[in-house]
Parts: sequence; C-alpha cells; structure tokens
Amino acid sequence: MKILITGASNGMGRGVANALAEYRAENNELILLCRSEALGLQTIAELQAKNRAAEFSLVLCDLSDMDSVRRAVLEIKDRHSFLDSIFINAGIGYAARQLITPDGMDSHFQVNYLSQFYLVLQLLDLLEKSDRGGRVIFNATPGGRLNWDDLQMTKRWDYETAIHQAMVAKRMFLQTLHDSYRTRPVKVSFIGFSIHKTVWSNQINLIPRHMKAFASVMKALGLFISVDECGRVMAPLFLENFAQSIEKSGALLTWKKKRFSSIAEDAAVKDEATRKKLFELSLQLCKACSVQITDSATSRV
Repeated sequence: MKILITGASNGMGRGVANALAEYRAENNELILLCRSEALGLQTIAELQAKNRAAEFSLVLCDLSDMDSVRRAVLEIKDRHSFLDSIFINAGIGYAARQLITPDGMDSHFQVNYLSQFYLVLQLLDLLEKSDRGGRVIFNATPGGRLNWDDLQMTKRWDYETAIHQAMVAKRMFLQTLHDSYRTRPVKVSFIGFSIHKTVWSNQINLIPRHMKAFASVMKALGLFISVDECGRVMAPLFLENFAQSIEKSGALLTWKKKRFSSIAEDAAVKDEATRKKLFELSLQLCKACSVQITDSATSRV
C-alpha cells in the first residue's frame, strides 16, 4: 500500500511508519511528510535499516506555512498517481507561549488543523484512484470546542485549549468528509483514532521540568506506551480490507480490551450546520493565505 504520513519523524507518526514497514505480507511504500530534511532522512535511514523490504520517500513540508503545504501537494501529485491512505497526525502539543505563523494564525490552529484540511482536500483525487479503497486516518482526541469569536485566540491563549480547539475542528472535518463520501460511488473512508494511553515521545523533551517529573511517575505506573507499540495498535486501520474500513468510517475510535471501540461523538461535531460553517470559514482562511483549493476538490465535499 502507498501511505502518506504527516509528522513521520517523531511520535505516533514514526510508530505507524515503523509498524507498516515491518508488515511482511506486502512491501508498503511510505511517504514521510516532515518539516526537517535532516530528521526525515535520519528516520528513513533508521527504519530502512530494520525493514529493507519497505520503500520510503521524503516530502518536505512546514505545516506552519501554507505556501510550503501547497508546494508539498504539488510534489506529491507530480510523483504519485494514487494514494491508498493518509495519516493526518502531525501537530503541536505543549508550547510555553503562543506562536503566530507566517500566515498570521495561531500555530496550533494552523498546524494541527487548517494546513491538513488543505492537504486532504487537495489529495482526495489521489485517494479515489486507490485500488484498495482510499482512507484517511486522523490522529484525534475527544472533547474541545470552537471559539467562534476568536478562533486565533488573540484574547486568551493556553496550549491545552488551543490543542482541543484544533482537535474538534479536525473531527468536524472528518465527519463532513464521511457524510459526503457515503453517498458517492467512489471508495474512501475517514476514521478518527484516539490513542488509549499517552505516547512517550520527543514531546517529553519540550515540557517543563515539573511536568517531566510527573510524566516519569505516570510512565512507571504503565500509563504511557512507546511509539512502536502505538504503531502496532494502529497498523490494522491502514492494512485491513476496505469492507472493514468502511464500517468504521465516520467514527472516533480508541483501543479497548484489545479491539477497536467507538467513542461517543459530541453533538456539535454531528451538527451539519456547524460543520458547514467551519468548512466555509476554512476555505476562506486558505484563500486569505493565497492557497486556492481547486473547484474539483470542493465539489467532492
């Protein structure tokens, strides 16, 4: 299978890349979307050393810069005629202070949601060409709300609220895509996944000392999992047949009692009018960043 992974050099993205590379039944082709060329190439070298059958390629993309995302989309379309899957995973977690992107937006909102909104819409046509049935797997967590009066959080900001706002926007987008495609003849599924335990990743190196101490205690109590364990849990979402995948489409899942289990979705996420409002606003924000989403992409939703 040909799978595009955002945020592939660290955390859940790297874990999923490793699990898919280890899969022996077929030689998966993994396209790693990374901000850092050095980290991306290092990740490929380390994964390839363990899994020589898998194929890897690197696409450079800074999700805090919409023009960089536009260039990445063009590169992917130039190099690939189809995609079987996209893992929407990259994101910012802890931050000591708010960062504003070159496009003038809150970095959590743009990186964790808007840039990947643009990426998915522009690549839907490649997913539709998959012989296996295209699918998009979203790294998502439950909860959160949209601050409609101040989406960029200029009045009040904290990293947890910023993360949760982007997550609920991502889940609304997932539901919008699912609702659109379930009435279409082409085969594409859209699934959210919330990991059941916190992943022990490079984020630990970014948090303050007191938070690291607390995290270490939690790890000792078994409340963390490794990136590789996370990848092994998630791998079936990418590898299962499409009949199994389409049954999960539109759901937010987690891992419970050694199987995938649904999480009840918030009413706001299910509300069609609210989702339409977010979708139209997201298109406007992309246009304001001088990246135009093609008419063929918007007509699919």
